[in-house]
Amino acid sequence: NKQTILLLFLYKKPFAESFEETPLLVAVLTYMGYGILTIFGYLRDFLRHWSIEKCHVAREKEEQKDFVPLYQDFENFYTRNLYMRIRDNWNRPICSVPGAKMDLVERVSHDYNWTFEHTGKVVKDVINMGSYNYLGFAENTGACADAAIEATEKYGVGVGSTRCEIGNLDIHEELEQLVARFLGVESSMAFGMGFATNSMNIPALTGKGCLILSDELNHASLVLGARLSGSTIRVFKHNNMQSLEKLLRDAIAHGQPRTHRPWKKILIVVEGIYSMEGSIVRLPEVVALKKRYKAYLYLDEAHSIGALGPNGRGVVDYFGLDPKDVDIMMGTFTKSFGAAGGYIGGKQELIDYLRRHSHSALYATSMSPPVAQQIITSMRIIMGEDGTTLGVDRIRQLSENTTYFRRELREMGFIIYGNDDSPVVPMMLYMPAKIGAFGREMLKRNIGTVVVGFPATPIIESRARFCISAAHTREMLDTVRVERFYLQWEQNNFKMSLKIALKRSLARQHKLEKCL
Repeated sequence: NKQTILLLFLYKKPFAESFEETPLLVAVLTYMGYGILTIFGYLRDFLRHWSIEKCHVAREKEEQKDFVPLYQDFENFYTRNLYMRIRDNWNRPICSVPGAKMDLVERVSHDYNWTFEHTGKVVKDVINMGSYNYLGFAENTGACADAAIEATEKYGVGVGSTRCEIGNLDIHEELEQLVARFLGVESSMAFGMGFATNSMNIPALTGKGCLILSDELNHASLVLGARLSGSTIRVFKHNNMQSLEKLLRDAIAHGQPRTHRPWKKILIVVEGIYSMEGSIVRLPEVVALKKRYKAYLYLDEAHSIGALGPNGRGVVDYFGLDPKDVDIMMGTFTKSFGAAGGYIGGKQELIDYLRRHSHSALYATSMSPPVAQQIITSMRIIMGEDGTTLGVDRIRQLSENTTYFRRELREMGFIIYGNDDSPVVPMMLYMPAKIGAFGREMLKRNIGTVVVGFPATPIIESRARFCISAAHTREMLDTVRVERFYLQWEQNNFKMSLKIALKRSLARQHKLEKCL
């Protein structure tokens, strides 16, 4: 049909993504688990109210009861009674470079994770499966570290001013010219914070009378930027082009609410790789729709820049598209480049406009010089301008590690979300009790993982998220795979022992009935 022919024309290679629906029994058991936890939460709140159990939470004083409440007690029910029980899985202090392996500060809690104490011990050589260190540039030795040290000696660490005053260094301009060349656009602009790159620049690009069409799984920085802009926001289903096209048609047919005037601007906002789903944007289809309906496209490549494409130039490079097809190219330096900050690339007119109107450009302190140098050096390595093949080798290694890790997990029977080429690998856990248990058990085996549950994910889709790096060796990935297999084997053994105990109980009951 026409749809299939269009997809074959747009995509030059297979586009494989999987999102297995939650099994009904698992969904029912997950809801039951949250229900039981909620009941016990109310019971604990009752005990705290009557001072039977010690209360650690913030509460209004008696003399403030008649005032407007500063603390919404009910809104913090989940944090107080569910999240707090598994809080030890997050915010773990690291005392080394977060490379392929890392060292963690050991800590203990004597009050069920309300407070922590450091034991003074260090957990050494934990395999790092949680950092966004896609190309392995988070390191304290090598060309990047040496260049950053030289920049520190020359410029110092802080600038102490904004770019538009006296904080504009030659190293900043060198970085922006390099980023523009790397992306294949006319110009670019660098910012000191990745989150602010979205939240402070979208309000400069759209305003009242404009329409933003946002993917339902867009990052919080994009959502905040869209809200701050004052534009009308409409959300389309994740990576669903039929949903996006319907919104575009309605927007053009009906215009603005009440007045029905045409929208001043329609901006489509998407991400390259979605960090919680591991999915890749259907960019060829988005670009086709954007051209057909004369909209603008804002592409957030925070996770995809450096991690996708034969040249590491992101999702545009991955699909073999023209960078000019994307109006606003945004990305961060915090992941593949092992640094901090973000960028926006596009036409010269766009960048000139942002230099005059962006809050992040006018009011934020300039990027730290050693950070800028880290980005410059790592980007040149990726581009091959350092005279070596190290960049190409790392891009290839990341792709091989991603393919191997995803394939092995699927063969072991785990439910994996996302695109086959995405280095973000979500493995479904579903039940709330598994969130804390999985994170703790993996750490016991010297593997650091990120576990995620509600409200960061839908209530029945809790998961462990693994971030693959070019720095991971095959032995490290095999260690993670074997440990997960061991955990699964333990779980199956537990289920088997329950079945055996149940059979024995039924057999004893049957014998008793015979005797009677």
